[in-house]
Amino acid sequence: MGEQSGTGFLTAEGADVSTAASIGDGSKIWHLAQVREDAVLGENCIIGRGAYVGTGVVMGDNCKVQNYALVYEPAQLGDGVFIGPAVVLTNDTYPRAINADGTQKSAADWEAVGVTIGRGASIGARSVCVAPVRIGRWALVAAGSVVTRDVPDHALVAGVPARRIGWVGTTGRKLEQRAGDREDRWVCPDTGELYRQDGDVLVKEEETP
Repeated sequence: MGEQSGTGFLTAEGADVSTAASIGDGSKIWHLAQVREDAVLGENCIIGRGAYVGTGVVMGDNCKVQNYALVYEPAQLGDGVFIGPAVVLTNDTYPRAINADGTQKSAADWEAVGVTIGRGASIGARSVCVAPVRIGRWALVAAGSVVTRDVPDHALVAGVPARRIGWVGTTGRKLEQRAGDREDRWVCPDTGELYRQDGDVLVKEEETP
């Protein structure tokens, strides 16, 4: 592994990083990964072996994109987002290789739409997020899920298509309800933080939805 000349990030041998990409200090881009032109990566990001980061993708600080994940433009990732191995963030609502007249589609023949992922959210291995969708802050998408609609903050979703099966805290652990407590009240088993559910919205008790 060698450091690119004049930069504060590291690229492994065989990685393909466009000179038109903006890479934050402390970031690491591993073997066979590709980061396209005009992509913007924050500080201390990790791009795993064989991962793909498309043209103009934007991600915050401290993100992890694991091996062979495909992050297609115009995805936007907040700080601390985790993208598991072989995850796909799509960008074409009506995918076709050719037009109705049989001619091959060009870049001008379709409009890219993106996946937006909030701070601290995690997308489990081999999940697919079908754009356009928004994954809320600190949400957790279980491995192998197919996300076809927006995911609320702190939601735990799973399945094909993905549906909410619970709530998670900032540590990723599933929130619990304490015996005798209100049905709309949840607690994190790791931190003791309390949350209140208001319909499809979860907020810390001291906050208002």
